[in-house]
Amino acid sequence: MIGVVGEALIDLEVAQTDARHPIAHPGGSPMNVAVTLGRLGSDVAFLGRLLSDAFGKLLRTHLTESNVDLRWAVDAAEPTSLAIVSVALGGSAGYAFHVQGTADWQWSGWELPADPDLEAVHAGSLALALEPGGEVVGRWLEGLATGTTISVDPNVRPALLGDRDGYRDNVDRWISFSSIVKVSDEDLEWIWPGADPDELAGRWVDKGCKLVVVTRGGRGSLAHCGGERFEVPTAKTEIVDTVGAGDALSGALLDWLSRHDRLDQQGLARLSADEAREAVEFASRVAAITCSRAGANPPRRSELD
Repeated sequence: MIGVVGEALIDLEVAQTDARHPIAHPGGSPMNVAVTLGRLGSDVAFLGRLLSDAFGKLLRTHLTESNVDLRWAVDAAEPTSLAIVSVALGGSAGYAFHVQGTADWQWSGWELPADPDLEAVHAGSLALALEPGGEVVGRWLEGLATGTTISVDPNVRPALLGDRDGYRDNVDRWISFSSIVKVSDEDLEWIWPGADPDELAGRWVDKGCKLVVVTRGGRGSLAHCGGERFEVPTAKTEIVDTVGAGDALSGALLDWLSRHDRLDQQGLARLSADEAREAVEFASRVAAITCSRAGANPPRRSELD
């Protein structure tokens, strides 16, 4: 089983052409990754803190209908986090967050399983970055890393991160215990302004990461694996919006690796550059389908077949 830990929030999507009728979509980067995995048929559990209000019920229903196991989901007392998503005419999305005192960031150590027996855990975005829960989740992942593959996507939200230098130190720490890193070039530009994404990815592999994928929007992805560097073009699609595209790519990447016995630590150590290329190509196809529809709505396995 694959675990995904982090936030599950509500994306209130507001079209710039008409802001009077926002649409509530289940969202949150880690939850989107879990949904992608579940819809693709992977055995996946979501570790999140969910309220039992109307929004919380919507999130639980969305997860269970996407075949995501909620055995470790926490019944939270705090309100559900909200993200206001403004979608431009070209499909790009901007975010404003309402997260003060909300459920996703209030983790206590006892709420996370001590020995979950997972082949991999994916994390990232705000659940690792925001206190008080971020430090709790980070310590938990670091403790698992000796026997479990850790996958991280920083998924930067600058308006909520505060001090850039402090956040950069946190990212360095997460990468130090991660085997898989997926990150966008926009995120890297905010964390390390002016740095070469290719050089950063190569440096992380030198430090022990087995696979690093840098997404670059319409310019495709570049990846480092097995001592090689390669590029994968963006799969062609008609874009409705880009909400959840990077999360769909992360989930599909983990799905491919798991299906080909390359996700646990022993399998990942055997991952070749050719296999990694195939995995990224598959993930790019899933992300492209997600871009062809509104909101974070990744495809099911049957749609790919």
